[in-house]
Amino acid sequence: MKIAMQMPYSGGFEKSVEQTVALEKAGLDIVYVAEAYSFDAVSAMGYVAAKTSTVQIAAGILPIYTRTPALIAMTAAGVDHVSGGRCILGLGASGPQVIEGFHGVPYDAPLGRTREIIEICRKVWAREEKLTYDGKYYTLPLPPEQGTGLGKPLKIINHPVRSRIPIQVAALGPKNIELTAELAEGWMPMFFHPEKADLAFGDALAAGYAKRDPELGPMDIVASGLVAVGDDVKGVLDMARPLVALYVGGMGAKDRNFYNALVRRYGYEAEAEKIQELYLAGKKDEAAAAVPLDLLEAFNLVGPEGYVKERIAAFKEAGVTILNVTPFDADQPALVEKIKTWAQ
Repeated sequence: MKIAMQMPYSGGFEKSVEQTVALEKAGLDIVYVAEAYSFDAVSAMGYVAAKTSTVQIAAGILPIYTRTPALIAMTAAGVDHVSGGRCILGLGASGPQVIEGFHGVPYDAPLGRTREIIEICRKVWAREEKLTYDGKYYTLPLPPEQGTGLGKPLKIINHPVRSRIPIQVAALGPKNIELTAELAEGWMPMFFHPEKADLAFGDALAAGYAKRDPELGPMDIVASGLVAVGDDVKGVLDMARPLVALYVGGMGAKDRNFYNALVRRYGYEAEAEKIQELYLAGKKDEAAAAVPLDLLEAFNLVGPEGYVKERIAAFKEAGVTILNVTPFDADQPALVEKIKTWAQ
């Protein structure tokens, strides 16, 4: 099992990169760089590439609507070049609030667009022929009747370091998970419950695996969670309450919230309903308090050393190959080093 971490920004960017360098020395395998609607992720990824030597540098995530498919491919190839082959392309649909509100483009057909973007990226990186693509959402070159008629097939000028850059997809809905299991090198679910993962994701994963090209190899599963080790650390779980309440209660519309639907698939129908009602009524603190403790315990790794080792084993048993941790410890490198040892 590989150990990953989201690059923090709370202490300032330069300090975050210094911490990433220290974590790399402690054995960190992957650092994820977020984008959302803050500074772009790619600038930071390039800077991290210059300051590190072994850690893989992952976009976590690039929204599929904010760049053309060819630019996504060029961007990943560029980061792969400056890092010496250490890029992971993390893709996701984000949400309509960000895509339509901040970027001003329609949030439509996330499944179809994700499929076509992955296929186009791989054609660009393979560099076997000039780029052409005839899809439902993307046609390359642009048809003459839609533009000037001067577009022509082109091939990326530089030779990419790798013809296959790993793609990880953030997916929660069953159809999106199925697509990810079919096409991607990795899957990034949120709020992963190892004991109930098969209940929530099993059918979708099986359907995708049935169509998967054997050349892709096994799919990585990336699970995220807080990590705190000690006899009196359960209070750390309360720090996760506002985030869970935000996603389960307030992310998306009442009848279109993938995170709320996920918690329901885990068997917490009444709890998911209550959290959403409270959050949408503006009672955010009450919504956070309504998040069940056992759900927080399942998502995270917080407790005595023996307990944390058991949780790591549970994640591994559920198929997780990359543990994306948020360590709560004054000495994060030392904790990452311990976790990496326990995860072997």
